[in-house]
Amino acid sequence: MFHPRRTLRALLLPLAAGLALTALPAQTARAASTLTNGGFESDGTGTATPAGWSTYSAAGQNSASFTEAGGHGGGYRLSHWSSSAYKVETYQYLSGLTNGTYKLTAWVRSGGGQNSAYIALKNCGSAEQRTDLPVSSSGWIRIVTSVAVTNNQCTISINSDANAGNWINVDDLTFTSGSTGLSIKGSDVSSLIKSEAKGGVYKNSSGTTQDALAVLKNAGQNYARLKVWVNPADGYNNKTRVLAAAKRVKAQGMKLLVDFHYSDTWADPGAQSVPSAWSGHSYSQLRTDVYNHTYDVLNALKAQGTTADMVQVGNEINGGMLWPAGSTSNWSQLAGLLNSGYDAVKAVSSGTTVALHLAKGGDLSGTRWWFDNAVSNGVKFDVIGLSYYGYWHGTLAEFQTTLDDAASRYSRPVFVAETAYPFRLDSEDPHENIIDLPSELVSGYPATVVGQTRWMKDVASIVEAVPNGRGLGVFYWESTWTAVTGNGWDPTDASSGNGWENQALFGYDDRALSSMAWFSHR
Repeated sequence: MFHPRRTLRALLLPLAAGLALTALPAQTARAASTLTNGGFESDGTGTATPAGWSTYSAAGQNSASFTEAGGHGGGYRLSHWSSSAYKVETYQYLSGLTNGTYKLTAWVRSGGGQNSAYIALKNCGSAEQRTDLPVSSSGWIRIVTSVAVTNNQCTISINSDANAGNWINVDDLTFTSGSTGLSIKGSDVSSLIKSEAKGGVYKNSSGTTQDALAVLKNAGQNYARLKVWVNPADGYNNKTRVLAAAKRVKAQGMKLLVDFHYSDTWADPGAQSVPSAWSGHSYSQLRTDVYNHTYDVLNALKAQGTTADMVQVGNEINGGMLWPAGSTSNWSQLAGLLNSGYDAVKAVSSGTTVALHLAKGGDLSGTRWWFDNAVSNGVKFDVIGLSYYGYWHGTLAEFQTTLDDAASRYSRPVFVAETAYPFRLDSEDPHENIIDLPSELVSGYPATVVGQTRWMKDVASIVEAVPNGRGLGVFYWESTWTAVTGNGWDPTDASSGNGWENQALFGYDDRALSSMAWFSHR
């Protein structure tokens, strides 16, 4: 994803409340072996302690927890709210459980602004597990939490540490056997090789200069994404440089996603330019070009012992690729180009996963239209990747709806190929940042390290909640693209700047940001 032109689109999206505080006492004499009244339908409106549940507040603020009309399903929900600052926990203690792994699912909404607001599974014999409530003031969002029960008991907890007027809604909880988690916790590091060549430095959180990949790995990153251009003007992100970067990625023990743009420069929804070496080629020649280029890069990676684990055939191909031949106005030709890439990937390594990637994270109808056409035209693919930037691509609730639908409608795993969020708004270099105004932010997610962290955790939580284990994970877009003279956005212009350094995972002091904590997502 890169947009050299400004994009002014502020979306009203609610905020994810933050990190959890202290564990509160969560055991009463009353216990059950199955979750009782998970839909809060037993009590009507105004009950501070719903049937089957207990309420605790050290400050005697039990009334901040109550049932009211307006459920996700059914007629009622649990809410936390008070006109003054409050801390309250609504919980249910289960005993007589068969030991094993259990999954809690909940539908939630939040107006944001809390010190913390989360669901948790605790006192289960293993480490407490928590999931923050994403900020969504209108649409309901499904979140999950899983835990290993080793002592035949567990406490289900809904917690708020909130300021005056902050609110959450929770409904339709289920507690069943099962586990959750993400297999992909990655970032795009395509900028790294050029950054280092131009003097870029990376430091760990304590300020010691270190290989950026090692810093990311130590934070929990397990997958790296590298883009490939055909003959870029600056000589970076080409086959030779990608081979060098891939060696370093694999040396860190990370998996590798190779992102083919099939261009000499940025390919995205606004540009899918044919590489100069393929200029004037017929559609038939372009099919051969795609195959040969894909095979050449991937076979060279395999030969040096760094076989790609996943490959994107095209980048943000909302309107197709290799325009005009591969435009979505000619689906049969686009299908032929995509299948040419797929066949080349599998010819090198049958075990490499092939992804198709759209920038339509919150666009249900657009995603359906594209993949319905792909399927009806016989396009081959293994997984679906979506870019989802909250300041461009719809609300978190719309994102969840789109992601869930894609996974079920096409029976494929899904992942976020790109997302990011600013940790500040000012620019480190003279180039204007793409997101640099408060009005451009997602409501409830400030342009701070805390806001960036919350955004990433909440996006990851939504991917984790995709039904049937089809949510693979998330790639952060451009964790290492810091402001370094000569490493700007335009490969044809060495003086071009970077409009993205305020969304990197390294700060303006070159230190790793604490927002890398999202890599340790369950």
